[in-house]
Amino acid sequence: MVYSTFQKSQKFLASSRTPQTDPPGSGRGSSLGLVTPGVRSCGCSAGLTAVLVPSLRPDAAVAARNAPEDTVTSSFASFIRAARPEHLSQTVRQRSKRMILDSIGVGLVGSTTRVFDIALRYCRELYSSMAVSSVYGKPGVKLSPTLAAFTNGVATHSMDFDDTWHPATHPSGAVLPALLAASQMLPPNTKPNGLDFLLAFNVGLEVQGRLMHFSTEAHDIPKRFHPPSVVGTLGSAAAAAKLLSLSSAQCCHALGIAASLAGAPMANAATQAKPLHVGNATRLGLEAALLAGRGMEANPLILDDIPGCSGFSAFYSVYKPKPLSAPGEHHEFLLEKQDIAFKRFPAHLGMHWVVDAALSVRNLFINYAGSFSPSLIRTIMLKIPVSKYINRPFPSSEHQARHSFQFNACAALLDGEVGLGSFSESSIHRQELRELLDKVVVEHPEDNVANFDKMYGEVALLLHSGDVLTGKCDTFYGHWRKPLSKESLLKKFRSNASHVLPKEKIEAIITLVDNLENLSDSSQLACSL
Repeated sequence: MVYSTFQKSQKFLASSRTPQTDPPGSGRGSSLGLVTPGVRSCGCSAGLTAVLVPSLRPDAAVAARNAPEDTVTSSFASFIRAARPEHLSQTVRQRSKRMILDSIGVGLVGSTTRVFDIALRYCRELYSSMAVSSVYGKPGVKLSPTLAAFTNGVATHSMDFDDTWHPATHPSGAVLPALLAASQMLPPNTKPNGLDFLLAFNVGLEVQGRLMHFSTEAHDIPKRFHPPSVVGTLGSAAAAAKLLSLSSAQCCHALGIAASLAGAPMANAATQAKPLHVGNATRLGLEAALLAGRGMEANPLILDDIPGCSGFSAFYSVYKPKPLSAPGEHHEFLLEKQDIAFKRFPAHLGMHWVVDAALSVRNLFINYAGSFSPSLIRTIMLKIPVSKYINRPFPSSEHQARHSFQFNACAALLDGEVGLGSFSESSIHRQELRELLDKVVVEHPEDNVANFDKMYGEVALLLHSGDVLTGKCDTFYGHWRKPLSKESLLKKFRSNASHVLPKEKIEAIITLVDNLENLSDSSQLACSL
């Protein structure tokens, strides 16, 4: 909710302010083929044909070395293998389809960014073999499956516009690009249908969510590792393993391989390197599944807590894993009880609290003064949680601005909105915005914790007259407690997709996602991009 208050001539003691500082398996076997240059395939990739390659099944000796029974890791592998479409409730199906549509939209608009251009040029110049998988916003471009996953993952996170879950991670961008690429990789007679695709997507979400619930550290805004680079990599591996119909033993090894490919430091937040975290997560998870399918092995206890020899526990200071129950009547997918947060503008999720608080107090100020007059403001007080990487008083780049409480509050105050244009070079370096930033001080109330389920944003305007105007937001529109309506989500998707696609293609994608369970060939979705 958003609140506004007005205090007449309220004096604030100097000691109360702290100066700011820089802060699916439907029974298909795992003998798979890949699409290679040749003849037309799936109605969208002229010059391609499907040719069988060596089986993904390991040899008999490798297959015999299954993961030990009754371990955390083996329970995850068994879950991935055993999950079936009928295990997905209607709520889970609808919520996950909303995530898929939103993720495609932010990926499409992300294909207009500089960091996406750098990633795409890198992939096209250095790697050109087996170019069969589609790239967001580039209808004439195909890349190899893993590089298409990488590039589309970069696009998804390039503006920090992608969805956020609790505990904190960006779940869709780490999974969806891998599945889109893999769906185009397979020959026509083994194409997964839409329900298989939706199931694999939800398996990837479930693995991410369960892993994050193993650590209390994961519930707060991260300080060490960027979560998608950790749980996202294993989520991608699980989703790809499900789509490729790997055995339980292969699923177990895929998770182990993915753990060796996971992890990226939070120090690269607010830089062009941060989108690489999601690109690598989705790419490397897919590669882990492909390697496991070809017989590569890893530690079968990678998710278990083994004293003296860290596996996945290396990423968290507190780690208490539990076996994952088998899918069925006694298993509830996490998405059933924990909905997702969708962003209304392209910035770190924490910015949405301060923006809504700033818009609330701006309206109060206009009613008070007749217009928004910065000269009447002596101090702008932000009450925010302690989180150094999003406490940036004077951001100098678009990526820093997307991770700055101060910038987003001041942009909302000055312009009455925050959107794509707010993060352009010309907008960031406006003199009038800098003058507002100079007036900002921050406080970190003890009750305002760095947790997306508990935090709030408060913006107070201390006027030269002595009056104080305050706006506060504890739940913004788009948060899981206040979800975007279907109309709002479609409006966001259409706006994002319109930057690179014509109207008829945009509407076709909406229809495909809405009817995903009924698609006989899930690669139609990737082909439509």
